[in-house]
Amino acid sequence: MWIREEGPDDIDPIHDLVRKAFAGFPGEGKLEGRTVDTLRADHALAVSLVADIDGRIAGHVAFSPARPSRDGDRWYVLGPVAVDPADQGHGVGAALIRTGLRVLQEREANGCVVLGDPGYYGRFGFRPDPLLTLPGAPEGAFQALRFTDAGSAGEVVLHPAFGHHEDDWVPEPH
Repeated sequence: MWIREEGPDDIDPIHDLVRKAFAGFPGEGKLEGRTVDTLRADHALAVSLVADIDGRIAGHVAFSPARPSRDGDRWYVLGPVAVDPADQGHGVGAALIRTGLRVLQEREANGCVVLGDPGYYGRFGFRPDPLLTLPGAPEGAFQALRFTDAGSAGEVVLHPAFGHHEDDWVPEPH
């Protein structure tokens, strides 16, 4: 397995993979696929990694800017992460997440947030953070991983692709 940045030839395979990975869930992967496509179209995919197994895209993870209302620079949100059902349970998703978090740290990010299962994301160091909030998030599901001691706090604003506070989102400079 080779973890690498997405390339132009990966866009359609990523879209198909995301739909396939979330088939059987509410929306059948349409929301997750649209989220990745919208982030890409808005140049908001700060990190977009694929797991390449023998030339086949087996997994994908996206990281995009997130902005806590206080001292909110250099924060990111993880998601969605998708793994081909045939490759689930073999560490593909974990490898993508670990690599993405390492890339963020190398870029001197202050931290990363995620909305997801605390049991799964806790193993990467994500924890509920009482200083950071996401309105409407289920109890315990919104978690943060701080890389620095920055005093970031407050309500976190995500890209409008996630359906939160679209008027407050400011694109990442690139």
